[in-house]
Amino acid sequence: MRVETVHDDPVDADAIEVDPITAEAMTAGDPAAQPAQPAETARPAEPERHARHGLIRTFHPRRGRASTTQADALTRLWSVYGYTIADPHHTYHTPEVAPDGPFDRERLFGRRAPLVLEIGCGMGEATAEMAAADPERDYLGADVHTPGLGNLIALAEARGLTNVRVARGDVLFLLRDGVEPGSLAAVHVFFPDPWPKAKHHKRRIIQPDTVALIRDRLAPGGVLHCATDWAEYAEQMLEVLEADTGLRNRYPGGSGYAPRDAVGRPVTGYERRGVRDGRPIADLVFEKIGD
Repeated sequence: MRVETVHDDPVDADAIEVDPITAEAMTAGDPAAQPAQPAETARPAEPERHARHGLIRTFHPRRGRASTTQADALTRLWSVYGYTIADPHHTYHTPEVAPDGPFDRERLFGRRAPLVLEIGCGMGEATAEMAAADPERDYLGADVHTPGLGNLIALAEARGLTNVRVARGDVLFLLRDGVEPGSLAAVHVFFPDPWPKAKHHKRRIIQPDTVALIRDRLAPGGVLHCATDWAEYAEQMLEVLEADTGLRNRYPGGSGYAPRDAVGRPVTGYERRGVRDGRPIADLVFEKIGD
């Protein structure tokens, strides 16, 4: 679920690079799995801060290649499944295809149902699995990784899921400008980029200001569920979440982390790699305190 990558617009077939690399190898955020980057493009050209909400980017763009299946899904089905988040500081769209208008969940899903926002849906396997098991709620997977969004769209079509949609772009703009306060049933942040270097910790998405924004968009009793395989980041997450007086830990006993068998989260590729590499998996489940 790394919150990274993307360039060309998904509805522009000529702009999608097709490559036989597997979806697992192309998961965003795993440096070993990314294509080699030219030295001159390694530094992102983005401004350090958003002009509109003052937050430092939690990702930087990298070019990712879509498989044939992913590119086909993006081209054929974007008009049904996709929403492009307007962003004045980055071109997530071609000049011919403008960002979508104001976020309208009823128009996007064709109904009004409890909405779960997946921040950084990665390749979409977990999102599709949860949506299939939870048809009474809608799932919006937000990411900037074009192949991952194509993969989730393809999974939704193959499984006949009508409660899945995808949003491309910086989710912080969507939360601030598109999502109404108190309107989300849950927000999932599974395995965000850990930004392991100390000088990059400011880029981590779980920060007090961002958590306050997410909490404001949650309905009373709504859940913020985070997961990470980086122990130091898990400690920071726990500290930030417990410091927010509008949130309550659903598993306050012991370490404060949620038992893995109690959270109902599908196993993801990041989790499998973390376990393989001997990194502990931490889940944190907090709910918004009612008015």
